[in-house]
Amino acid sequence: MPERLQKIVIADEEHRLPYSKGLMATSIMATGLPPGQAYNIALMVHEALRDEGKPEVTMEHVRRTTERILEGEVGTEYVDIYRKWQSIENLDRPIIILMGGATGVGKSTVATMLAARFGITRQVSTDVIREVMRSLFAPELMPALYNSSFNAFEALRIPLPRTTDKVIVGFLEQAAMVWVGIRALIARAILERTNFIIEGAHVVPGIVDPQFFKDAFVIQMVLAVDEPGQHRSHFEIREVETEGARPFARYLANFESIRKIQDYVLDLAEAQEVPVYQCYNMDATIGAIIEHVIEQVFSQYAELRAREGKGK
Repeated sequence: MPERLQKIVIADEEHRLPYSKGLMATSIMATGLPPGQAYNIALMVHEALRDEGKPEVTMEHVRRTTERILEGEVGTEYVDIYRKWQSIENLDRPIIILMGGATGVGKSTVATMLAARFGITRQVSTDVIREVMRSLFAPELMPALYNSSFNAFEALRIPLPRTTDKVIVGFLEQAAMVWVGIRALIARAILERTNFIIEGAHVVPGIVDPQFFKDAFVIQMVLAVDEPGQHRSHFEIREVETEGARPFARYLANFESIRKIQDYVLDLAEAQEVPVYQCYNMDATIGAIIEHVIEQVFSQYAELRAREGKGK
C-alpha cells in the first residue's frame, strides 16, 4: 500500500503549489454548496490524494478526483456545474453581476454570499455610489440624490400631471443619476478585467446598454419578496442588525412606496426578460442564482468563441 503523504504538490505547466483545502473549498462553493460542506469535500479530496501516495499530481488529476467525490457525495448536477465553472474560471474578460430589487428584499446579503462563493473581491451597493455622488454635487444641483430611492419624489422640482405616479418618477430620476456612477465603476472593472458585483435598487432592468458591456460577461437579475408580511419583517431584522441605525419605523412609513417600486421593477423585469429570484429561503436562492450565473457566463462564452471562429 502506498505511503500516506502529508503534503501534495500540484505540478503542471501552470502551477507548482501545495494543494490547498481552502482554495479547493472556494472553488467547490461556486457550485452552490454551503461553505461547511464544500470544505468537507475539499478535505476528502486531500485525503484521497494522500492515499494515492504520489507527492506530485497534475491539476487535471485533482479536478477528476474532485468530480468523483462530488458525484458520490452530492450528485452529478453539482459535477456539471463544477465542470462549467472550471472551464470559464480563467476568462479574458470580467464577469459583471447586476442585482436589482426594491429596498429591503435582501440584496446586500445575497450579494455578499454570492461574492464569497465565486471568490469575487469587488462588490458595491448603489447606495454607496449615491453617497459618493452626494459629496460631489450640492443639494441645490441634484436634490434627488439626497433622498432614499423610495422617497426621491419629494425632491422633484418640475410640476407633474396629476395622473403621474410621483413615486416612480422620483425613483427613476434618482436611478438615472446613480447609473452615471455605476457606469464608471463597471468601465474600470472592464479595463482591469476584474469580476464585480453591483447591487441596489438603482439597478433597473432595461437601464443597461448592451454595447457598453461588449467586453464583459454581464448577468442581470432582480430580487423580490412577494409576500408583504415577509417583506416587512426584513426591515425589523435590519433594525436589530444595525442596532437602530436603520429604524423599522422609517421603512414602515414608506412601505407602500417601497412595494409600489417593487411592482414596477418586476414589470420591467418581465418585459426585459430579466430573471427574478424570491428571497424566502436564502440557501435555495443562492443556489439558483449560482446556477444561473454559471449557465449565462458559459452560454455567453460559447457564443463569443463561435463568433470568433466565424471571423477567422
